[in-house]
Amino acid sequence: MASDSVFTQVAADLAPVLEELKRREPIFHTAEFGRTRAEFERGMAPDYWEVGASGRRYSREFILRTLDDAPPEDAAEAGWECSEFGIRRLGAETFLLTYTLRQWERITRRTTVWQRTSEGWRVLFHQGTIAAHSEDDVSPPAEEMPHPPAEWPRARVRPAHERVRAWS
Repeated sequence: MASDSVFTQVAADLAPVLEELKRREPIFHTAEFGRTRAEFERGMAPDYWEVGASGRRYSREFILRTLDDAPPEDAAEAGWECSEFGIRRLGAETFLLTYTLRQWERITRRTTVWQRTSEGWRVLFHQGTIAAHSEDDVSPPAEEMPHPPAEWPRARVRPAHERVRAWS
């Protein structure tokens, strides 16, 4: 098993950035990220999109319409907990933030790509993935692995002496 530090890696020079971004997560659910449509628009890149924990993709426009119709729940008031933060620099002012979000019984792994601009922080991309298990670096049991339907023909792997070499 890998050490937790591989998943919660924070270089010393990124600790102040991590502290700034932790206050903005989970996005759309903190006062630091914003409460108004203007703040949400400012906090998202024009080409922002995300993949929800359901696996559905959501555009910036869809998210803004949804937020107009139903203001988001405040994470702190709801008792949601963020933990296991990690951060990596992707570019000069672009960062990958990862963390675990516990919303009562539902646990998700979250990834947000953040960019620092002259106007402040904004999100470029976000993804949430439901964590079915709390163990990391453990192969799932065979019954949880995807398998083709029984009626699909099986590919035949040719022995090495029958294979044609592409480079010869």
